Amino acid sequence: MASVANVTRVAVVNQKGGVGKTTVTLGLAATAAMRGARVLVVDLDPQANATSGLGVAGAPRSVDDALAGAQPGSMAQSIEFSSWERPPLRSIPRVAPSSPLLAQREMQLATDPVGAQDRLASALQGIDADLTLIDCPPSLGLLTINALFAATHTLIVTEPGAWASDGVDQILANLERVQARRNGLPELVGIAVNRVGRTRDAQYWHNELMATHGDAILPAVHQRAALTEAAAQSLPIHALTRPGAEEASIEFADLYDAMWDRMGHELSISGVA
Repeated sequence: MASVANVTRVAVVNQKGGVGKTTVTLGLAATAAMRGARVLVVDLDPQANATSGLGVAGAPRSVDDALAGAQPGSMAQSIEFSSWERPPLRSIPRVAPSSPLLAQREMQLATDPVGAQDRLASALQGIDADLTLIDCPPSLGLLTINALFAATHTLIVTEPGAWASDGVDQILANLERVQARRNGLPELVGIAVNRVGRTRDAQYWHNELMATHGDAILPAVHQRAALTEAAAQSLPIHALTRPGAEEASIEFADLYDAMWDRMGHELSISGVA
């Protein structure tokens, strides 16, 4: 597996909103924490849904502060522990919380002629985590570009629909441009198809994605009310007891395992937080 300083950072991306990118980020974070990994979620989306889903509110510092300083390791001052508890988790995920100010930060980055795309990579220097998941905004602007320059791997999240494949193709084209600048990084882990319904239409478009993108397609996550409820209650899906929660937990475990099979290694867990 190609890596940067022996870290594993996965940028979770799609330029389209509403595909459940944050749901997948939180599901993977919960799965990793269930296995004892030290997980950091970096919330780059100004909507701050990952921050809310991890139960963090009113944090004194945010990702925006870290990007503003542009100092190596500055993200350390912004990291908070989530409100998720153990059991059932074996470790407590941490989060670099988002802020609405990030939307303005993206405009400010556009005026930086040198290093605009490297701010996040610099801010994350020296941050100790077994797995860092970067929840990107629903666009291909400079915040997402920062994630791609900081990440070792990329996970594309989409949903079955008429324009899903076109959106994936746009992301892949931009990913290739970044890879050309970074000696092949970040590597593509694969494409996670989220919100797969039980209707004939949903199955048709899911099959179309598999036909178009072949082996890049990872195990699917089906549409379940339990996932919405877990996020609304700021709980990991594994802590929910309502119908559908156990099935969703199993699907995220399958997705998580498939990702690590693609990356060709087992996640090295340094300890339980």
